[in-house]
Amino acid sequence: MADRPEFAEFVATRSPALLRTARLLTGDWASAEDLLQTALTTSWRKWSRISGNPEPYVHKVMVNTYLAWTRRFWVRERPTDVLPETAVDDATSRVVDEDEIQAALRRLPRRQRTVVVLRYFDDLSEVECAAILGVTVGTVKSQTSKALAALRVDDGLTADRPRHEVS
Repeated sequence: MADRPEFAEFVATRSPALLRTARLLTGDWASAEDLLQTALTTSWRKWSRISGNPEPYVHKVMVNTYLAWTRRFWVRERPTDVLPETAVDDATSRVVDEDEIQAALRRLPRRQRTVVVLRYFDDLSEVECAAILGVTVGTVKSQTSKALAALRVDDGLTADRPRHEVS
């Protein structure tokens, strides 16, 4: 990285946000770190050819890598049951909410999950999402609509206690 100081600066400033995106896509920290590392490695190799803001390119590499992994590893082990845990009425309620949101995101089809993460967690526009995914804006809108509809009726998110709105 010494020969590419602008890459080192990009990694230092944008890695936390990119790691959060990767975590939301993959559902766990270890896979998220692997995904981000793979995306940054690929981006580093092409860094001299990236013009302008490199973030959309890195996002695209990360999303494409994630989608390729989910296609390739479709026969992985999948948990069949949720471990029983009791709710605690202290500061852990936020963590519980985040876990429930993570679980709900994992239940979405991969394209819908990707669109929700890019639109609402990375705060990208529909046009930016479409460019990253290589689809039309209409596809982004329809995938977003389907994902939000699925999240609204998700049993894991419709508990008795109040929730923050997703849309």
